[in-house]
Amino acid sequence: MSNLIVHGGTPLRGRIIPSANKNAVLPVLCATLLTGEPLRLHGVPDITDVRKILDIFRTLGSEVRMDHESGTLELHHRATTFDAALHRLPEEMRSSIMLVPPLLARFGVARLEDNVKGCTLGVREIDPHVEVFQRFGGQVERTEGSLLVYASGRLTPTDHWLDYASVTTTENFVLCAAAADGTSTLTNAASEPHVQEFCRFMAMIGVRIEGMGTSRLTVHGGGTLGGGEFRFDEDFHEITTFLALGAITGGDVVVRNSAPGNFPLIDRTFAKFGVQIEHADGWSRAIRSGPLKVQTPFTSNVLTKVEAAPWPYFPVDLLPIFIALGVRAQGNAMFWNKVYDGALGWTGELSKFGAHVFSSDPHRLITFGGHALTPAVVESPYIIRVAIALFMVAASIEGKSEIRNATPIRRAHPRFVENLRSLGVQVEWTSEE
Repeated sequence: MSNLIVHGGTPLRGRIIPSANKNAVLPVLCATLLTGEPLRLHGVPDITDVRKILDIFRTLGSEVRMDHESGTLELHHRATTFDAALHRLPEEMRSSIMLVPPLLARFGVARLEDNVKGCTLGVREIDPHVEVFQRFGGQVERTEGSLLVYASGRLTPTDHWLDYASVTTTENFVLCAAAADGTSTLTNAASEPHVQEFCRFMAMIGVRIEGMGTSRLTVHGGGTLGGGEFRFDEDFHEITTFLALGAITGGDVVVRNSAPGNFPLIDRTFAKFGVQIEHADGWSRAIRSGPLKVQTPFTSNVLTKVEAAPWPYFPVDLLPIFIALGVRAQGNAMFWNKVYDGALGWTGELSKFGAHVFSSDPHRLITFGGHALTPAVVESPYIIRVAIALFMVAASIEGKSEIRNATPIRRAHPRFVENLRSLGVQVEWTSEE
């Protein structure tokens, strides 16, 4: 594992060009297996999960040319082969499950390791995915240490209504539907910006999709899929992260943002802590006049709340970032995670800085901000944005702090430390065996 050492108390200043969203890039990489035509992708980040998928592509015989400096990736899956007895999909990576539909479509079989997981956010069931595979005509068998999924012949179209708006299950449905002969419809589909970006890629290679950005998707499958060129947007999570880092340190950070249309609710959430966001000419800036302060609601006998749930609610992945702001802001605020049951267990680490935080239940907590904080050594769970939130608090406190087990940051944010140094932060990675 790797730790982050930060000497805090310096206001961050400068400009940042964010990377692409890994939650758009990874499903698109899986989708490329559907076509045997050449593809060129721009803005592919150099992160561990991308490297794992590219490694499996090479193992399967695909042509892979990746320029990590420019972020340009060229793929050609014309000679790809798959043998369920020999080939293993990447473990410890949730997106591996999205390799199943294209493997089913091309080879009639896929094997998924039992150890497919992402961040430690509570129970991450695979039952919704299994149900999708089965509805399209796939058969699923549990073998020792893995799941075997196979289909005889082409996948068959279906209509399906999800129990909840799962991002990855929605993407798996679209992947299966693209390979099925006919029209399939999904109700209660996820609609996050990265899901929309994934759907735009699918449309680019020849899949006709109706309802992008809504909770009902209609996919017309069975056609011949082609190649082409695709450029990823900047990651709205990373944009928000650097804006919040500027705000919490009292600095001035300007972040490239080509899709400000995703930000009205995020902007209003910043405003709850006394931070105004400006979008102009493809750039975004956080403006803080005076100290961070929780704004009093018009209904003055209730707490200011940040409620996180599937899009178009406030994004649940960004909740830790705003908990960090709440710890540093004057006043009290409630944070409500309506998605994961194990996502707030880390907040006890905030007390090591001297922060006052009360856990109401597994889904809600209250920050009592405005208290003097001191540097600390804290432990991050395996959750990307939690490691960043702990770093944010440390960066706002004068003195040396250490974020232990900060490795998850590398799963989503390439050049994170280099970007921070360009903004004036004294920060470094250290490793432990």
